[in-house]
Amino acid sequence: MLPLTFTRPVGALRCGVFTTQEAWAGLTGLPVGFTTEGYLRPVFGPVAGELVREVDGSLLASRALADAVLDLEPGEVLLHGEQALAFCRSGLEPLAPSEWAAPSTYWRPKRFVGELVRITRPWNLFQHCGTAIRNDLALITHGRRSADLSDSNTVIGERDMIFLEPGAVVEACTLNTKGGPIYIGAGAEVMEGCMLRGPIALGAHAQIKMGAKIYGPSAFGPECRVGGEVNNSVMLGNSNKGHDGFLGNSVLGEWCNLGADTNNSNLKNTYGEVGVHSYMEDAIVGTGLQFCGLIMGDHSKSGINTMFNTGTVVGVCSNVFGPGFPAKHVPSFSWGGADGFEEHELEKALLTAERVMARRGVILSEADRRVLTEVFNATR
Repeated sequence: MLPLTFTRPVGALRCGVFTTQEAWAGLTGLPVGFTTEGYLRPVFGPVAGELVREVDGSLLASRALADAVLDLEPGEVLLHGEQALAFCRSGLEPLAPSEWAAPSTYWRPKRFVGELVRITRPWNLFQHCGTAIRNDLALITHGRRSADLSDSNTVIGERDMIFLEPGAVVEACTLNTKGGPIYIGAGAEVMEGCMLRGPIALGAHAQIKMGAKIYGPSAFGPECRVGGEVNNSVMLGNSNKGHDGFLGNSVLGEWCNLGADTNNSNLKNTYGEVGVHSYMEDAIVGTGLQFCGLIMGDHSKSGINTMFNTGTVVGVCSNVFGPGFPAKHVPSFSWGGADGFEEHELEKALLTAERVMARRGVILSEADRRVLTEVFNATR
């Protein structure tokens, strides 16, 4: 899941309306924390309790799976085939990794036979975005009524598949729900002239700029700015693609910014399978997809008129600009483009991050600084 998980656990990723953490909390009514890398724990810590249900963070939360996890008693493991999905344990110490690979005979097995969706590669986020949006809306809208939708809008399909949170503003837009629902978060705005084709989720206080064309399934986290043409993409939160240009079959982390007329290719001229850089294999691997665009880690940026090839992977805190296509793998803390890269100095990157976050009223904490410093040192 790198580069997205350089700066967060898998369970903190967003696939639909919610992050996986938020979805599990909503479905179970329980606090949710993480067993994760040591340098991430000050930001993404564990939960304390006498009884803990430890769940594989790559699993997309669903009502059926959550109910099965809640039914677990201490000493039980939930299995799907031979694969462990969740454990119910006492005490504060997390499970050894070996237990996840092959649970010992100490654990009493229970079986889950329902449908599973796993997020194990970055492109899975946009692949399963539609399923996640539908799951999340079933939770978030249960027993609730949408805020009123202005009559200035044109609705194609079922009007009751549009849900507006309080304070959401949508005027003079075309909303098509024949392919799936449309969710607009609290205080979010869809400006006039936009065309949305569900399923789409827009987070709290996010904006879709005038005349944008958004094809679902797509999900945009809180405080995102979205413009131009977007197809089947996920923006985790606090990121900007505010201008014209195409973003398709892509995932952007947090605090990213795509300059005006940035475009990505999502289809090879040969119509063949798209390959992307894998950090795990340290090589280009097949995605099994004909359509796959840009994967970008947190705090990375592109200059105006930047072009990204199919299956490009950009790390954390990188700045990409200039004519031509940059390499399909841009390492973290890189500065440059098609003509080559140099190291983006850590202190300059932290200063930029501080300025960017301040624009949203967010402080770059010492814990955040330590996370980015760890990524810098690990990838140098």
